[in-house]
Amino acid sequence: MNKIVCFGEVLWDVFPTLKKVGGAPLNVALRLSSFGNDVAMISSVGNDKDGEQLLRFIENNEIHTEGIQVSNKYKTSQVLVSLDNGGSASYKIKQPCAWDAIEYSDILESITEESEVFVYGSLASRMETSKTTLLKLMPFARFKVFDVNLRKPHFNIERIMKLMMHADLIKFNDEELFEICDYLKFRSESIESLCSYISKQTNTNHICVTLGDKGAIYFKNNKVFSNTGYKVEVRDTVGAGDSFLATFINGLINHHGEQMSLDLACAVGALVASKEGANPIIEQSEIDSLIES
Repeated sequence: MNKIVCFGEVLWDVFPTLKKVGGAPLNVALRLSSFGNDVAMISSVGNDKDGEQLLRFIENNEIHTEGIQVSNKYKTSQVLVSLDNGGSASYKIKQPCAWDAIEYSDILESITEESEVFVYGSLASRMETSKTTLLKLMPFARFKVFDVNLRKPHFNIERIMKLMMHADLIKFNDEELFEICDYLKFRSESIESLCSYISKQTNTNHICVTLGDKGAIYFKNNKVFSNTGYKVEVRDTVGAGDSFLATFINGLINHHGEQMSLDLACAVGALVASKEGANPIIEQSEIDSLIES
């Protein structure tokens, strides 16, 4: 069983009529756990009812919670989610909250050292305490996967660049890739050229870029794998990229091969977009049917 740890935000996505468990690293962890991996979460919740419910949910989904701290200073995170007519989501992220203050400890070091894959994002580095903890854990991580999440105003490009330098695999969406390359004054209409540039700038051999309904590209050691996407009726896009990343990681560590890993990831991401919320149940038969269609 593969051991994986995800670092970063755990929270409640608050929609107009309901709230659902969310946070990109937690969404990744939940999907990875659903595939039978041994998954741990490093984060923090408040000492409140929202925190209690969140911890219970995570434990019920067989994710280790020893690395989730309980803060008496900050509340459990809530994010206000709004959807446009096409199902695309925008987020209002309250600050500060518990996951802004993940404190370094021997427990976190041990969890990181024992894991085969370490997944982290950019959002949880927006404040100093969690950023410092993340950077201190890096030397203990083996294969490091950086999930870029540019949520304005919660990032700066200099910090993103520093986090990319630590990564073995970087995952962007196309808008994030263009924005970062534009900041670095490298411009091209070719996704492959942009991936090659980022790979050289960061000394990272694995770059993955999601392209919305047009699929995804995986750039590995100057070789390009691609998938043109699967057609579904979009319900909402919340968590689709997170499930894509989890499925892609699962494929790579289980040696499914680069192309099949990418195909499976695109299929699961599309299926999540066709359902409500970030973590819907996805049946293997649904994945197989979509890939074969």
